[in-house]
Amino acid sequence: MTLLVRTTLITILLVVTLSGHAVNRLRQNQLIGNIIKNALESYHYLHLKVGDDLSGKAFDQYLKRIDFGKQFLLASDVTNLSKYKLKMDDQLLSGKLKLLEESKVIMVERIRQIDEFRKAFFKKGTSFNSKRRLELDSKKRKYLGSIKELNDLWSRIFTYETVVSYLSLEDEQSGEKDKEKKGKHKKKKIKKSKPVKKMSVKEMKIEAQRLTSKKYQQLFSRLLKDDYDDFVEKFMNSVSTVFDPHTTYLPPKRKEDFDIDISGSLEGIGAVLQEDGLYIKVVKIVPGGAAWRQKDLEAEDKILAVAQGAGEPVDLVGMRVDNAVRYIRGKKGTEVRLTLKKSDGTRKTISIIRDMVRIGESYAKSSIILHKKSGHKVGYIRLPKFYRDFGGTMSRRNCSDDVHKEIVRLKKEGIKGLILDLRGNGGGALEDARKMSGLFIKQGPIVQVKDHTGKVDILKDRDVAIEYGGPLLVLINRFSASASEIVAAAMQDYGRGVVVGGEFSHGKGTVQAVLDLNQGPLINMIGPKIGALKVTIQKFYRVTGGSTQYRGVTPDIILPDVFSGVENRENDLDYSLKWDETRRLRFSRWQGKPLNLKKLASKSNKRVKKSKGLKLVNRSLAYMAKRRKQTEVTINLAKKRIEDSKNKKMLKEFKQDEVNPDLVVSHFEKSLMEAEEIRQEDRKQWQEDLKERKKEWVEGLQRDPVLEESLFIIGDMIS
Repeated sequence: MTLLVRTTLITILLVVTLSGHAVNRLRQNQLIGNIIKNALESYHYLHLKVGDDLSGKAFDQYLKRIDFGKQFLLASDVTNLSKYKLKMDDQLLSGKLKLLEESKVIMVERIRQIDEFRKAFFKKGTSFNSKRRLELDSKKRKYLGSIKELNDLWSRIFTYETVVSYLSLEDEQSGEKDKEKKGKHKKKKIKKSKPVKKMSVKEMKIEAQRLTSKKYQQLFSRLLKDDYDDFVEKFMNSVSTVFDPHTTYLPPKRKEDFDIDISGSLEGIGAVLQEDGLYIKVVKIVPGGAAWRQKDLEAEDKILAVAQGAGEPVDLVGMRVDNAVRYIRGKKGTEVRLTLKKSDGTRKTISIIRDMVRIGESYAKSSIILHKKSGHKVGYIRLPKFYRDFGGTMSRRNCSDDVHKEIVRLKKEGIKGLILDLRGNGGGALEDARKMSGLFIKQGPIVQVKDHTGKVDILKDRDVAIEYGGPLLVLINRFSASASEIVAAAMQDYGRGVVVGGEFSHGKGTVQAVLDLNQGPLINMIGPKIGALKVTIQKFYRVTGGSTQYRGVTPDIILPDVFSGVENRENDLDYSLKWDETRRLRFSRWQGKPLNLKKLASKSNKRVKKSKGLKLVNRSLAYMAKRRKQTEVTINLAKKRIEDSKNKKMLKEFKQDEVNPDLVVSHFEKSLMEAEEIRQEDRKQWQEDLKERKKEWVEGLQRDPVLEESLFIIGDMIS
């Protein structure tokens, strides 16, 4: 959760000695460094001091930022730079960023050396029969001792990427990718791809080498274009992220991008992206966007390349996110092809038709679901995010009022139980988390918010009315964060409902404020803008006293989760704030029918063992866990082809394609999907689209084994 705030930092500026109006590089560094140091020490939740201990940790973070894969710096380079390990705090204040200057010179030299090796390597030609292997996990690599060893590493990287490129060309020749695309977009009007040029094995090998060489030529060229300001950003963020991973320095250009993306939307495909080492990683999928509807792009995917329609792909590895989005964005209705590295290590090319985010898709939606085996009518509400119209752009809608309306409508239909689905909901408006929780309880505290001074604010539901008092089940997964965790935790602590899902939720229980560092008369007088600082200032605590930070919410009943094992939670991040407790509040637990959680869990466990869909999820999890451990890969073409074939076969087996006829879905809420303004000439096409969206909605529910088990659980609660 992020707050945009303005603050005058005049007192912080007074520690900087300034002369005249001109600010040279040294004084600008000194200005930024002093402001950041004082802002961190004054406003951050932890109240840490920037000293030698923090400097040592920041040094390690800096090395990760300039050479994430340990594939440029030698061990001797790291030893040479280590003389500054405990001096980053001093350099921050003095403006003399010696670590930055020396590391930049070394990186430029190493990149040029490796680029020269690239030219020689591809001139000689790639061997497709190598018996060597490549370690992909940078955590398992060591800094190498010589240029010879570095060249050997890069020869493995070049060979591996050439083999991957060859197999991709082989797929195109076999027509697999074209068939997949036709299946995906049979109802879409898109520009037809050019016919695949038939190539011999020899021609494909030559083309694979050309594409790989070009890819790395572009990568090295981009890295060499990193200027002094890029390294300043890396230096400053190496310090800030030691406080916690959500505390970051935003230089002026990044601040502009942040202002655009704070709404959670990236025009074109509907995804939020960030840099992760050399890669562009998908942080989240925006509800209502093109990628959200298409369903192939997922959080934690890394985008390796992007192509416009039938055009040649542009490699994104090593590209800054602000440059990458220029290739991904585009006009509505145009096709973009993304080459992805999935969380299990597999590569996949997908096609997305760019579109604006459909506001209606991000609203709460509901249905009535009846399972033939239980016969109970159960209300189902899916909430993709905690939206609230602060600026009057969404007809003044907010999610708590919309959920309220859906509950009223579902009650009129005689539902016996209610499922609130918060899976994939990354949070949003705190006010709506408070109000929504209040729909299910009489009154009382919902969440505690502690700030960096130790002051605790208690957000309460003061409305004695209970909108829904029947059996309640809340669905979560590891992408349920922030406001979602507050609602789930409140229902759990009050004993109001059963929380069901994977092992735990995301675990983000902090609030960030964006401090505008350009405020104050002194800064306005002395020169260029210096950006902003996003700093963690508050932490959420449950009414029972425990934080939602780090640990998240553990469900009462744990079901297999397709995302288990993926390192995407808060506790997977370096220096994430740890779990702690504050005082427990006085509150009255739910006085309705008590929940026998032990009995409910026991019955559920027996069903899970027999569930065809959930057994498939468990098999998939075991297979993916095994693959994630296998970080050392072959660079031999024949062996890689066999591995890829086996993997494709297994992934096809794990796909949940079967529609469950026992789930009868009815009373789809049409009005919530008619939120877009439709021109008269587009209405026919829109009606066809709405029909297709309804079908996708119903079949999506019928293919969900977790939802089916949730219906059984709530059936047990009703009985």
